[in-house]
Amino acid sequence: MSSSMPCMASSADQGKRLALTYCARCHAIDKVSQSPLKIAPPFRTLHERYPVETLEEALAEGIVTGHPAMPEFRFEGDQIGDFIAFLKTLE
Repeated sequence: MSSSMPCMASSADQGKRLALTYCARCHAIDKVSQSPLKIAPPFRTLHERYPVETLEEALAEGIVTGHPAMPEFRFEGDQIGDFIAFLKTLE
């Protein structure tokens, strides 16, 4: 399922796939559900706390959070763009 053409634009669909793979176990990743882990904020509320673009550096360097249940995540550049594009669909 690989393409010979590089993806130049961020893909919200790819970002959603990343969220399903790495985040949905604890975070609500849609516009209505509650997070499975109560201390994990639903992704649809992140933009209410800060601009989601500010997550880019943290995702590149390894996002670390205050609650011990969340593992450290580090995404590649194209994944970061995709993930941010997905988060923006929830605003």
